[in-house]
Amino acid sequence: MIKICGIRRLEDLEAINEFMPDMVGFIFASSKRRVSVDEACNIIEHLKEGISTVGVFVNEDIEKVVEISKYIDYIQLHGDEDVAYINEIRSKISNPLIKAIRVQNQEQILEADKLPVEYLLLDTYVKGKYGGCAEVFDYDIIPRITKKFILAGGINKDNINVALNTAACGVDISSGAELNGFKDYNKIKELIKLVKKERIQQQ
Repeated sequence: MIKICGIRRLEDLEAINEFMPDMVGFIFASSKRRVSVDEACNIIEHLKEGISTVGVFVNEDIEKVVEISKYIDYIQLHGDEDVAYINEIRSKISNPLIKAIRVQNQEQILEADKLPVEYLLLDTYVKGKYGGCAEVFDYDIIPRITKKFILAGGINKDNINVALNTAACGVDISSGAELNGFKDYNKIKELIKLVKKERIQQQ
């Protein structure tokens, strides 16, 4: 699967609706790609049916996540949320959960494999940053785990095939789909086509 993250303008949907990624992400945490709930809902109204929506949160107040969960399909927790936080979220909403892990070592991933979430998202660790660093980590560090996982961090057209040839079920792309800080039609087109080509070859 492919998720294009950091959607923030209606113009971004030209390529999204034409080439149909599996998911699009809306960032509700502090970020240059942050959107308000109203902005996200306006974009979602124009989103083609069949594309799932993901809300990205970092150490957010649980009640705020619960409120926004009414408008989106998946909840992505991209901060330091622990099992108690996740269990409380679980008790209040039915949306599938994605837990981001800023990868430092194998033990960290094995521990995360026990979390009560549908997906793990393995991202590059950069001290003091919660994602959006546009750097790739060493995929060889990933141990065999039971959960489905998505790869993130610095993925672009030049290295996406490396990510697609791991055991990951998908890739999460943000800066790799941008030109001059904005989502780019041609980059989105190329990335989605590469993922779909790989999907066909693996069948």
